[in-house]
Amino acid sequence: MRLLMKFGGTSVADAPCIGRVVDILEQHYNKGDEIAVVVSAQRGVTDQLIEIANGLPTSKDVSAIEPLIKTLRTRHMTTLTEAAPGFVNEIGPIIEERLQDLNNILHAVHNLRELTPRSKDYIISYGERLLAPILGAAIEQRGIPSVVMDGCEAGIVTTSQHGESTALPDCDERVRRRIGGVLKTSVPVIMGFMGCTAEGSVTTLGRSGSDYSASIIGAGIDANEIWIWTDVDGIMTSDPRVINDARVMPELSYLEVMELSYFGAKVMHPRSIEPAMRKNILVRVKNTFNPSHPGTSIVRHQKRDHRVVKALTYIEKVAAININGAQMIGRPGVAKSIFSALADREVNVMMISQGSSEANISLIVDEAHLDIAAQALAPLLSQGIVREVIQNRNVAAVAVVGSGMVGAPGTGGKIFTALGKAGVNVMMISQGSCEANISFVVRQEDGPRAVRVLHDEFHLSEAPDE
Repeated sequence: MRLLMKFGGTSVADAPCIGRVVDILEQHYNKGDEIAVVVSAQRGVTDQLIEIANGLPTSKDVSAIEPLIKTLRTRHMTTLTEAAPGFVNEIGPIIEERLQDLNNILHAVHNLRELTPRSKDYIISYGERLLAPILGAAIEQRGIPSVVMDGCEAGIVTTSQHGESTALPDCDERVRRRIGGVLKTSVPVIMGFMGCTAEGSVTTLGRSGSDYSASIIGAGIDANEIWIWTDVDGIMTSDPRVINDARVMPELSYLEVMELSYFGAKVMHPRSIEPAMRKNILVRVKNTFNPSHPGTSIVRHQKRDHRVVKALTYIEKVAAININGAQMIGRPGVAKSIFSALADREVNVMMISQGSSEANISLIVDEAHLDIAAQALAPLLSQGIVREVIQNRNVAAVAVVGSGMVGAPGTGGKIFTALGKAGVNVMMISQGSCEANISFVVRQEDGPRAVRVLHDEFHLSEAPDE
């Protein structure tokens, strides 16, 4: 069996975690499986790099650089010494050289008082650059041949959009050429989150970039399955912090996972699903700390069960914007003006609802973007395109997801009847044409209650065959 296994930051957080990872790899290697590995930075490292990179252009001095380099050196050398003691003399100098490179570029950013997107991508790729050689050494320590590669060496060539780049269509062939032969004799360990442009500039793949790397590599090597190893048993019916009896779902469709992710669930980003979906590769989400648990399988066509609703997501830190005005009625281009203004300020719109009268458009945005959104829309007021823009921070968004809702009459009625009986007022409703998602907005204080009511209404705590 040919497997692509991706291990997230919590799975490689320290030497004992890396030991668990190597146990998993050794078990499959000894069974005769061909395994390629994509690995993230250790937990928290990328956040540290982003923080210092963002602060250096305006900082008064470089005093923050030395403590960071020292912290990274101590953490990674400790991990190396404990996880692969026989390789300290070989890998230690590699780590030291990369730390010196990082130190140099951080000083350059401060001296130039400028952080370009290209420089930032290069800086934040160092979490993976420091960790991957350690995992490779830990694998070698068990007598398993290993080859460490960065994303570019593995064949991930991307667009030049730094910070949120996308793999180019010919990645499959490049990955196949670079990794296909290596799989026959070794376990390739590939640095996740990064690729490069055709000219060789380092790029990063944005949110859930390592998952995206895994899907790109998995598709390129024609893996039988892609396994995403994390610190939970799988994808759950709802946030366990809100629903204490939330259950791991054994199987979801690609569509359901994408809908859940769009609305804030901490599952694979939609871009991470696409390469696997294109090749119809089964994806598993599994727990490094509980590897015997079957986890969640993500497939194109799942087995039918009696459920129309599979899961609920709940997002607290959002805000509503209501745009009103009789002058909007029948006026071509109003929506374009609104969304172009928001796009120009890089405000992401999560939900949209428009009344049939055309006199009102309601939007949901990330709460952190609300002030920027208001500034972006202000010119539309002065130009008379809209009459008023009303902001509301006291809201929460809930998404009800399930491919069984497609063509199933009465689901919406059941949802809103249950909410009405519980005294939860719905302020806004949005449904996409795919019919696998019904989203709505309630007052922030009603959000957890709305999720609990619907979790009970659709019996999501019960296994499908119960």
